[in-house]
Amino acid sequence: MDGLSLYIHSPFCRKRCAYCSFVSYAGRESDIPAYTEALKTEIALRRIPGAEIKTLYFGGGTPSLIPANNLLDILTTIKEYYTLPEGAEITLEANPGTVDPEYFKALRASGVNRLSLGVQSLDDAELALLGRMHSSDAALEAIDQAKKAGFDNISADFIYGIPGRTPGIWEAMLRKIVELGVQHISLYGLTLEEDTPMFERVKRGEIAAPNQDATASEYETAEEILADYGYRQYEISNWSLPGFESRHNLACWERMPYIGLGVAAHSFVDSRRIANTSDLDEYLGCLKAGGLPTQTVEIIDGPGALSEALFLGLRLNRGVAAGDIQSQFGIDLYSRFSGEINELVSLGLLESNGAIIKLTPRGRLLGNEVFIRFLS
Repeated sequence: MDGLSLYIHSPFCRKRCAYCSFVSYAGRESDIPAYTEALKTEIALRRIPGAEIKTLYFGGGTPSLIPANNLLDILTTIKEYYTLPEGAEITLEANPGTVDPEYFKALRASGVNRLSLGVQSLDDAELALLGRMHSSDAALEAIDQAKKAGFDNISADFIYGIPGRTPGIWEAMLRKIVELGVQHISLYGLTLEEDTPMFERVKRGEIAAPNQDATASEYETAEEILADYGYRQYEISNWSLPGFESRHNLACWERMPYIGLGVAAHSFVDSRRIANTSDLDEYLGCLKAGGLPTQTVEIIDGPGALSEALFLGLRLNRGVAAGDIQSQFGIDLYSRFSGEINELVSLGLLESNGAIIKLTPRGRLLGNEVFIRFLS
């Protein structure tokens, strides 16, 4: 199998952020050595002979809590069972405050060639509200340290729609980060799930809820500023300088095969969506006993596969080509969805030239209103 991607989930965090609903465990860093061994066992058990890895992504959680020697051990194991060519994109998510110059140097020496830094904000009051453990100065210092360590492919994550933020603060921090020379920027609107501390604070009236109009305005401001600095938007939440798009994420949006390793990791192979258990103790126990962790499997075929190809493809700024849908599914896009396409075009959410459909700028703000029309 060619073109395979690997995702490795690190569930460890020093502290759970106030808005986070992802699978993560705070205060369990002592389990990292055992988790490293479990990952190595899972890599061996789930190997696909002859497969070449195009992209490798360490996500979390906080992967930068994993010591560099453990990461190198994991990478060495991957190379035992897969072909990992020199040009493969190898990304690690890192949080400011968990890294230092020596760590960055060790990462670069191990083969990691792309960083995704969880900056989220350059305002200390906002960082405190979000429950982040780093300061704005620490975030800027991390970027500088990474560049000095030899990283020339750095992504920075930001959150927009934070309650109480003024337009001037948002614009200033965007300009500050791009002037530091990061190659990629991901922007995510603040959403509060019911199991998060920030949701409970909003519910109790202690803080304001995110304002939809302010959130939309910040997104539009970001589009303008990033375009001014030469960043090209290629997906609803992602901008990059030319040639620095996330190859790993593109593979996922294009429905290319990928294997997820670790707690709560997801895979997509042979039209099957596979999810590992989200229970860390169960995961460790299964792998220690020499077996795969508990998994759930969903078959994605027929109408479900078509719907997925459409809403994932529409996330990309290039949109969905009718020819691709015809070749993959044997369906004429414009005949099958003529009513939906015409309605969305009339609403100003979709544009079409007879061969490609894609979101308009307004459609990117209201993407879910578009995607739901194509669900099976």
